[in-house]
Amino acid sequence: MLDVHALTTSYGPVTALDNVTFCAPRGKVTAVLGANGAGKTTLLRTLSGLIRPSHGTATLEGSDLVRTPTEKMSALGLSHVPEGRGVITELTVEENLRLGGLGRFDRSKAADMERVFTLFPVLGDRRNATAHVLSGGERQMLVIGRALMANPKLLLLDEPSLGLAPRIVAQIFELLRSLVESDGLTVLLVEQNARSALSIADFGVVLNLGKLVVHDEARVLAGDEKLRHAYLGF
Repeated sequence: MLDVHALTTSYGPVTALDNVTFCAPRGKVTAVLGANGAGKTTLLRTLSGLIRPSHGTATLEGSDLVRTPTEKMSALGLSHVPEGRGVITELTVEENLRLGGLGRFDRSKAADMERVFTLFPVLGDRRNATAHVLSGGERQMLVIGRALMANPKLLLLDEPSLGLAPRIVAQIFELLRSLVESDGLTVLLVEQNARSALSIADFGVVLNLGKLVVHDEARVLAGDEKLRHAYLGF
């Protein structure tokens, strides 16, 4: 599904990703883990075209992500939810969701919006409310719902649990798992909370100072005590 080979990205003289190679299989959750500064967010930004790598390749079902303009990523089936819950507060919930489907010209957008409201009932209750009245958890639901409106094959999620109550985090992670299992969605999940991420992931990628430490099944990473203590903080 997603194949990354020798990906290297720099900010001036600083190498943020250094020769990173891994794959994210179709219909699975792959967690990207590591301490602050490990290169996790840079990886997602590079894959979505916000930053151009200096070396290496990244392909989504054979399509070259490295040379694809950012505005055309959605057409390839890639949706990126950056850290920060970036909703447009002046627009209503429904208007925010419509933005996610702007690049689509099929007739199923209305049905997909109703499905988002089924996945996140609180958004359905507030579909005509402006987004500034939403809580942090509701805004996170909205940006995920907006990304789903693009009907992605691959969803890039950056720190969806940041600043949220554990109950809301559990709800969002449970939803992600159900989307993977029911729809075959592929998720690349960047998450500081390694324990929670590994609990729903199929595979894990551990980065340290831009370098790949290990890429293995999530259960193997969760069971490796030395690895957990050295890189994952639990």
